[in-house]
Formats: sequence, structure tokens, C-alpha cells
Amino acid sequence: MMAAPERSAERDAALDALVAHVPEHGWGMAALRKALTESGGDARDAELLFPGGAADMLEAFIDLTDRRMAAAAQAANIAGLRLPERVRRVIALRLELNRPNRAAVRRAVAMLASPCHAGLAARCTARTVDAIWHAAGDLSADFNWYTKRATLTAVYTSTLLFWLRDTGDDDSATLAFLDRRLAGVARIHKLRKRAEAAISRWLPGEAA
Repeated sequence: MMAAPERSAERDAALDALVAHVPEHGWGMAALRKALTESGGDARDAELLFPGGAADMLEAFIDLTDRRMAAAAQAANIAGLRLPERVRRVIALRLELNRPNRAAVRRAVAMLASPCHAGLAARCTARTVDAIWHAAGDLSADFNWYTKRATLTAVYTSTLLFWLRDTGDDDSATLAFLDRRLAGVARIHKLRKRAEAAISRWLPGEAA
């Protein structure tokens, strides 16, 4: 897994105070200073906590969500489910955790969509996808690691974008969308397996 950003209880607490101010002020030092002041901290600590500015805050916030998602998945005791169901459950837990922060997440996605933050977006997405797989109990490191991560990246990012437009009181519409995407992946996987089996029968040396 890619190295995580700096972690500390002080940074986590600052992020928890910050997200309420992001919808109005965006991801930036002004919002962080306001959050620190209102939570009883010192606004002058903003640059010490996040010397990299808005990008530093955003990366740390996504990492904090990854960690809380993993903790929620562990508490949910999903080990008895099939792997696709575990993946679905982990993503659902992540959306539930972020529901109070939807406006802040929307601001985050807009920021990551900027070409100047392409590297940051790639790092954060890679870590989140890894965290989802690990929380679902898949710790494999074989060649399929790459294809599984690429597939889940497409599923997760499209689900996240759908969720940001979901105006329902719960995540039911988004989870239905996620179910359709996961079902599509399963169908493609079955078709690929059938194609591989058919091709192998015609390859030299494959006959019994």
C-alpha cells in the first residue's frame, strides 16, 4: 500500500472541526483558522498542522475517512459474507460516514478534478481503493491485484459521483447504482473466464 500522509490526533481533531466550514469557505487556511478558533484552539497552529495547505488538508481528510471506514467495517463483522458483498458493505459504510460531510466531499472532488491536483487525486484514490479491498479482507498481492484495483477504482469513483448527485434522504439510490455496477463486473468476469477456457482448448499443448 502507498505510504500514508502524516497522522496525529491533533490533525484528526482539526479536520473534524474543519469540515463544517468547508462548504462555505472551501478547503483552505481561512476555513481551518476559523475552525480552530471556534473549537477552542489557536488559529496560528493552522500552518503548523498542515504546512502543505489545502492539498495537505484534503489528503489527510481522505486518509482519515479511509481509517474510519476500516474501523467501521471491522466493527460490522462482515467476514462471513462473500467477497463482493463485503466490498459492497465497505463502500456503503464509507458513504454513511461521509453523509454529514457531503458538501465538503463535493468540494474535495471538485478540487481533485483540477489538472494541477492530478497526482494528489491519483494517490488518494489508490489509497482508498486499497483500503476498501483490505477492509473487505482481500490481502492478495498476485497479478490480479492490479486488475482488481483498476476495476474497483472505476466502480468506486462512478459510485461516488452518483452519490454526490443523490438527493434522497438515505443512500438507497446510490446503493442500487453500486449493485448494478458490481453485477456488471461479475458478468464481465464470467464472460472472460468462459473466453479464456474456450481459447485454452485451441492452444498448442493444452489438449489432454
